[in-house]
Amino acid sequence: MKLQAALDTLTLEQCTDLLNKTKGSVQVAEVGTPFIIEQGMVPVRALKSQFPDIEILADAKIMDAGLFEADKCFDAGADIVTVLGVAYDETIEGVVQSAKNHGKRVMVDMIGVKDLEQRAREIDAMGVDYICVHTAFDIQQEGNDPLEDLKTVNKVIKNAKSAVAGGVKLSTIDAIVAEGAEIIVVGGAICTAKDPAEAAKAFQAHIGGFHE
Repeated sequence: MKLQAALDTLTLEQCTDLLNKTKGSVQVAEVGTPFIIEQGMVPVRALKSQFPDIEILADAKIMDAGLFEADKCFDAGADIVTVLGVAYDETIEGVVQSAKNHGKRVMVDMIGVKDLEQRAREIDAMGVDYICVHTAFDIQQEGNDPLEDLKTVNKVIKNAKSAVAGGVKLSTIDAIVAEGAEIIVVGGAICTAKDPAEAAKAFQAHIGGFHE
């Protein structure tokens, strides 16, 4: 079980500072979609160069041109690239092929998927590494959380490992750990905390001993 820090709205300098402070607590650093929209692959290259021992996830949320776009992310140094579960099978398969070519991994983001159980079954057969249930930022205020979705995915997957993202807090982490997910994604609860190092340690204390 690994802790992933979602770096969405920080500057590259702030991300570097945060990852230096949270060393030992964060195993995966996510270059978030807003960060990629603003700066492209620059932060992926920079963070992989500065933190070779941390896995770098490029949250590209690929929706088309899977092989081509994934190649760009992996060539920049990403260890994991995301593709959307609502994308065509051919797109997801292209990302999987790119990952195999580079010796890297694929995470499918299930944000917006309507029939979660059926789509998880289909994607699980495609050779992806992670299937991530994701409560969208825009609906978190409605009180939604990803735990029930995580249970649904864990019930059907046989090959991939599960991941969970979207509004994960210290108050909900124990239930998620108990259900089981290979990667737990935390954003604002770490990145906007007064003391990110202590916040990351607190999350890691709840999942400690589970990560590889």
